[in-house]
Amino acid sequence: MSEIDKVIVHPLVLLSVVDHYNRVAKGTKKRVVGILLGEYFKGQVDVTNSYAVPFEEDAKDSTIWFLDHNYHEEMHAMFKKVNAKEKVLGWYSTGPKIRGSDLQINELVRRYTAEPVMCIIDVNPKDNLETPTKAYISVENAPEQQSVAKRTFRHIPSEIGAYEAEEVGVEHLLRNISENTMSSVGDQVQAKLASLHSLKKRMEQINKYLDNVIAGKVPPNHQIMYNIQDILNLCPDLLDETLIKSMSVANNDNSMVVYLASIVRSILALHNLINNKIGNKKLLEKQDEKEEKKVEKKDEKDDKKKKGDEKEEKKVKK
Repeated sequence: MSEIDKVIVHPLVLLSVVDHYNRVAKGTKKRVVGILLGEYFKGQVDVTNSYAVPFEEDAKDSTIWFLDHNYHEEMHAMFKKVNAKEKVLGWYSTGPKIRGSDLQINELVRRYTAEPVMCIIDVNPKDNLETPTKAYISVENAPEQQSVAKRTFRHIPSEIGAYEAEEVGVEHLLRNISENTMSSVGDQVQAKLASLHSLKKRMEQINKYLDNVIAGKVPPNHQIMYNIQDILNLCPDLLDETLIKSMSVANNDNSMVVYLASIVRSILALHNLINNKIGNKKLLEKQDEKEEKKVEKKDEKDDKKKKGDEKEEKKVKK
């Protein structure tokens, strides 16, 4: 296996991990551990499936832990019968951070795959804008650092991805969860707000990093500096008169559209109100007509009854 560039976690894995955590460790400070399955192609790891593994560890001593690898071997043999393409890629933990025993667990998983990926999946994310997955691989330390530990974890990019069939299933699930009362415009506004919050957070992280570099707390990383420079180069010059004029024209056009839309909505609301009043008036007139007809019929019946009573009285007199 060549060097891993990116890890893609599929929705089924996230659902399985959350279910595992809710069944075993919900409401506690424990974490759960399991095995990741999937495919590897040209530096990209697709984690498409997973299963839970019995795991226990001492809360006070991180060197004391137990992972049932016999159970893992039996489960992997059964999964292999169902889908032989899915290989063991590594293992997952609900973390939410790296712990002291993780390197030892990683070495145990190394028996089943040459380059295991450790994926920390946060089942209780505090920030909905962040990806709840973090991926790591173990690499050898520099010779001068091997007195502390021979290997250490190196972070690799991770993201949430799905095949077309999985996207359909996720959309079907979200259809039952999302609010149907919110319009598409409201959804777009919420998406824009989430994007702005995310941008603000990224800018704060960049600012904090640059402050730490200036203060000498963090060594400068040239690749990060190049990326920040590219970002700044892509930013438009807000002092350019042409840009200011074009933005003003676009803003005025948008404001005019909103103004016209408000007027049209007011007219339609007034039109509906008038129609409603006309309709109510017609209904009242129909009800009055029905009541008048009922009164007339009742009067006719009373007249007939009086005439009949008069005839009977005449007969009795005769």
